[in-house]
Amino acid sequence: MTQPDRFSKLCAMKRTRKKLKRPVAIGKRLSAVLDSIRRYADQDLVRVWELWDVTVGARRAAHTRPAVFKDQLLVVYADSSAWIHELQFQKNEIISKLNAALEKEMITDIRFRIGPVNAPEDSSDRVNRRSGPAG
Repeated sequence: MTQPDRFSKLCAMKRTRKKLKRPVAIGKRLSAVLDSIRRYADQDLVRVWELWDVTVGARRAAHTRPAVFKDQLLVVYADSSAWIHELQFQKNEIISKLNAALEKEMITDIRFRIGPVNAPEDSSDRVNRRSGPAG
């Protein structure tokens, strides 16, 4: 391609190029997109949280809490490994009860992790909360 041909091609490209709007920081765009995605996941977690105590029962709820909900996976924090062990045996029942309470198949799996559960109100309650499922 000769020099004049290259120049005319560049000029033609400039004519067809649309004018760009003012630049926007990518952080603003990403933040808006992530907020819209998170909003739905957060709403689902709130619904699970509201139904948790009733669905799993007061005894289990005292030692656990829903922590993260993403792609039909619910991560639940428990206050001891003994509770995690017991909950593993009841996982399918908990999933069925939660989905029935939510009135749709939102949860397909639950993973249990040791993590923060609601803070106890007094020190005697703290001792009771640390005991396992049999205690």
